[in-house]
Amino acid sequence: MNDKVALVAGATRGAGRGIAVELGAAGATVYCTGRSTRGQRSEYDRPETIEETAELVTAAGGTGIAVVVDHLEREQVAALVAGIDADHGRLDVLVNDIWGGEKLFAWDTPLWEHDLDDGLRLLRLAIDTHLITSHFALPLLIRRPGGLVVEMTDGTRAYNDDNYRVNAFYDLAKAAVLRLAFAQARELAPHGATAVALTPGWLRSEMMLEAFGVTEANWRDAARVQPHFAAISESPRFVGRAVAALAADPEVARHNGASFSSGALAGIYGFTDVDGSRPDCWRYMVEVQDPGRPADPTGYR
Repeated sequence: MNDKVALVAGATRGAGRGIAVELGAAGATVYCTGRSTRGQRSEYDRPETIEETAELVTAAGGTGIAVVVDHLEREQVAALVAGIDADHGRLDVLVNDIWGGEKLFAWDTPLWEHDLDDGLRLLRLAIDTHLITSHFALPLLIRRPGGLVVEMTDGTRAYNDDNYRVNAFYDLAKAAVLRLAFAQARELAPHGATAVALTPGWLRSEMMLEAFGVTEANWRDAARVQPHFAAISESPRFVGRAVAALAADPEVARHNGASFSSGALAGIYGFTDVDGSRPDCWRYMVEVQDPGRPADPTGYR
């Protein structure tokens, strides 16, 4: 991917950072956007920054470029895409990973009891950002055939069709992104481009590791708190390798409109997580976690 240009929208931390780094490891130039910088934090008030992500991309072998963008602000997104066009004249990969909703939803809270402002803000962050970004970025992406759009969500289409996810706002947000990938696939196909939906499994994001009181170095110690997390969780680099595999596949169009998990794509493309394992979280959830069986990763990683 040495000549490829990618935009990872929402690359500050978590899956976005893992994706940006793995695209960099494949040799791509990666634009890393977000709102948290060394000079100013977003409302998350966390230490991760887009500059750090860009530096990790470069250290991995690519070219990382950090750009401060609020993807709800259409003028900022338009300026971002105009800058990519001016510098490269092309965009090969768009990853819509903007989220920002972790602090805006309450677990298992009925619609009528949930804070309405928080719920509506969550929907704006999860859906409007993706629509705005695609609106401005897709004309550049379809300039050459072979472009790829990856819509990041939580849960595969099959899993979310059958399972209520957290609360009405969260459920709607994740289902909408799945459908957005499907819709873009239909619109992009005549231009030789591909759109897919992708979900990580139980992600060892910075926030999740912190919540369980562990680090990437000792994440298995979380078994004392959440045994399933210790059994099946995956690093952000795993879903990053899924995106890199899709982006490098000359026949990626065969997946147009599909919904995948990182584990499912690992089975197709043969990549592993950083520890050499191949966790298949969503199959594990259906067959082990959801039925209430004891944590056991045998046969799932």
